[in-house]
Amino acid sequence: MGGAATVLGLARLIMSAGLPVRLRVLVAAVENAVAGNAFRPGDVLRSRQGLTVEIHNTDAEGRLVLCDALAEAGVEQPEILLDFATLTGAARVALGTGVPALFCNDESMASDLLAAAEREQDPCWRLPLHAPYREMLDSKIADIANASDSSYAGAITAALFLREFVPAGIPWAHFDSMAWNLKTQPGRPEGGEAMGLRAVFGWLEQRYGGG
Repeated sequence: MGGAATVLGLARLIMSAGLPVRLRVLVAAVENAVAGNAFRPGDVLRSRQGLTVEIHNTDAEGRLVLCDALAEAGVEQPEILLDFATLTGAARVALGTGVPALFCNDESMASDLLAAAEREQDPCWRLPLHAPYREMLDSKIADIANASDSSYAGAITAALFLREFVPAGIPWAHFDSMAWNLKTQPGRPEGGEAMGLRAVFGWLEQRYGGG
């Protein structure tokens, strides 16, 4: 919910500012409830892209929907692809609750996003898409597993999972965000918080609006 709200807020800012971009917004919203036909550990699901995914962890269900949204977004070969999600507790363990984790496959884009984050006082911290950790998602019965069996590097392996569904050559940034203030701060009351939104809009405004 936090990621979807951030994306909708960012879209509203882009449209209100009249940035000269062709914007497409995908909200991967699904019901999350237990039922007799719910998937189980060891099940294999086929993604929209065609890759098969072994279910290692049934609690890592959000990425199963987000990966399909990324694959659909990639069909049009966009100039930029962004996603926001309250994806892993591991990101909060690494960075705390007030700083979203940023993953990016493009060095120039990452540098510009971090500069915008500092400029807008909307902090983000980049974590690596560390390629050797990809083997933690290997599966004997599918193309990839939806989570690692290890307790280590949970935010990174989640980002590596998503990267599998981003077409080659498309600059992509993934924000793993708490999207929630645990306590009231000046101008930021306790509750939902659009972490990373101001940073990304500031970057987009500078890139496309000439600001």
